[in-house]
Amino acid sequence: MANQKTTSKPLNIILWVAQVILASSLIWAATLKLFQPIEKLSAMWPWTGQIPLVLVKLSGIVDLSAALGLILPLLFHTKPKLTPIAAICIVVLMVCASIFHIARGEASLIGVNIVFAILAAIIAWGRLKKNS
Repeated sequence: MANQKTTSKPLNIILWVAQVILASSLIWAATLKLFQPIEKLSAMWPWTGQIPLVLVKLSGIVDLSAALGLILPLLFHTKPKLTPIAAICIVVLMVCASIFHIARGEASLIGVNIVFAILAAIIAWGRLKKNS
């Protein structure tokens, strides 16, 4: 086991906290997009009422998949390399979400996307560091 690469305990705790915060936020967003009536959802996020409902539901599925990818592989010690891949995909998702909002003239809404992208990048870096 001397060859096994491990992340320092404090870094591992920080990464887990970041993963739980990001995953919880994505699950919350996914739950709203998948189960909230579109009238209530569009009152909170106007863009959801201005695009096809199938795209809103698809974005909810993507959010839920990303959240599960952050947590489940490491939690169950099954395919842990999927966690940094999920984190990288979240960075890409947040860049796409930012571009979407900027193109719609909603640049003031991308703060959350930037914070999520930074969190995901930290998670990807930390988990890739562990596997290197």
